[in-house]
Amino acid sequence: MKKLPFGIQTFRTIIEDGYAYADKTKYIYNLINDTKHYFLSRPRRFGKSLLLDTISEVYSGDKELFKGLYIYDTDHNFDKHPVLKLDMSNIANETPETLKEELLIELRKRAKEENFSFNYNTPSAMLKMLIENLSKKNSRKVIVLIDEYDKPILDRITDIETAEANRDILRGFYGVLKSMDAYLRMTFITGVTKFTKTSVFSGLNNLRDITMSKGYANICGIETENLRTYFDEHIKDMAQIGNMGGYNEVYDKILTWYDGYSWDGETRAINPFSLLGFFGEKKLSSYWYASGTPAFLISLIKKKPASFLALNNLEISERALDNFEIRKLSIAPLLFQTGYLTVGAIRNRGDTESYMLKMPNFEVKEAFYLNILAEFTENEEDVTESAYWRIKESLDNGDLHNMLRVLRGLFASIPYQLHIEEEAYYHSIFYAIMSLLGFEAEAEVSVSGGRVDAILERGNNAYVIEFKYERSEPGATPEAKRALFEKALDEGMEQIKSKGYAKKYEGSKKTVHLAAFAFLGRGDIEMRTEK
Repeated sequence: MKKLPFGIQTFRTIIEDGYAYADKTKYIYNLINDTKHYFLSRPRRFGKSLLLDTISEVYSGDKELFKGLYIYDTDHNFDKHPVLKLDMSNIANETPETLKEELLIELRKRAKEENFSFNYNTPSAMLKMLIENLSKKNSRKVIVLIDEYDKPILDRITDIETAEANRDILRGFYGVLKSMDAYLRMTFITGVTKFTKTSVFSGLNNLRDITMSKGYANICGIETENLRTYFDEHIKDMAQIGNMGGYNEVYDKILTWYDGYSWDGETRAINPFSLLGFFGEKKLSSYWYASGTPAFLISLIKKKPASFLALNNLEISERALDNFEIRKLSIAPLLFQTGYLTVGAIRNRGDTESYMLKMPNFEVKEAFYLNILAEFTENEEDVTESAYWRIKESLDNGDLHNMLRVLRGLFASIPYQLHIEEEAYYHSIFYAIMSLLGFEAEAEVSVSGGRVDAILERGNNAYVIEFKYERSEPGATPEAKRALFEKALDEGMEQIKSKGYAKKYEGSKKTVHLAAFAFLGRGDIEMRTEK
């Protein structure tokens, strides 16, 4: 059984030390024989760095390193080329001045290793001369690999002025590459986000973006169809653990928790970071999510709660998916690019295509909604997770009144300074809870508000739930609040009945619960139920 390369991003170490490796060299061979300049966006910890290191080794001249892999038996000549690899995650970027200086330090270090005598004061000039001299010294064209190109921008995204200043520096720095085409064999740039070409790559408009290309959909990640090929022994090993079940059960759990990523709407990929964590720790857990969630992402959702409600079965164009501007951050493209949404299907819309987005797997869904719930109520995650389990237990037991008590406590914990008199805010909290519980939820969000229709089956119980929010004036009397509650509960129950949500259960043996919840804010929640 091969060792697991957890945290290892160097191809040579993986191969020479006998670690498990999912062969991606067929994609690299196709890249070499396709065009010259590429861009790829993938979520963090999805194998981008290992891919670049593998490309670097393909041009190291060491053919025997690839024995047994796809590219070894192709017509690739394995000629050695000089490689210039920059990892932008290692470049300090607190200020534009720091970014410039750190880029210069990195490039001067490489120039010194090559015994080059030039020394310029701008990163773009240093990059230009380094590429030109590397090519001339080796009588070969240069391979330029840039990892995490957007890190200096994303690290400062909450400080717009610094983020824009860093972006402007990178625009000029990356733009040099176009003028160096005569000296370049390949350029490959990776990152998480897809800033518009006019934003970062305005001077480098010859990049081919393969992010959504069908032929490169699985260039990163573990292709689902190859899971058994590369990790069969590890699945068998997990099947020996008492609470994991047999081989097929382990296999199904992997797919449920970590599979589901797609960039072509047809094939699927497994999150490699989580898969290795599962095999290494021998338990199901949210490994990828726990490795870090961008704070600005949650902050943006918190500021625009209505946008969060529109994410279920969202249809979006590729142009919209590419939309990432510092001053116009949009939630859906951001969630897609950072790995919280993926392509569920692609639809033809005349001359264009649109993408149906969905959450990829259980790991992302559970951890994401728990995080949202914690952030919106400003509780610790253990508190919201406890509330989630208590609500789940209440539904298993058919006890909606206990669920109401838990909801009151959860909503009452929202700090006064955070209390937002907006339906979408409370709607978002309720929607997160329903999504965690596995409800089939549909959100219809308009400018003025929204509604959730939720249907859930748990054991012998089936629940049809409607959520309503009414704005209560400050200092409203108990009588006034009661009138608002009655109005909302009447509307909620009538909506459940008029839409016929419970008809699917006619003739079934399930106990059907109709429940209307009315919210006036914080702990002001009432419920009406019928069976």
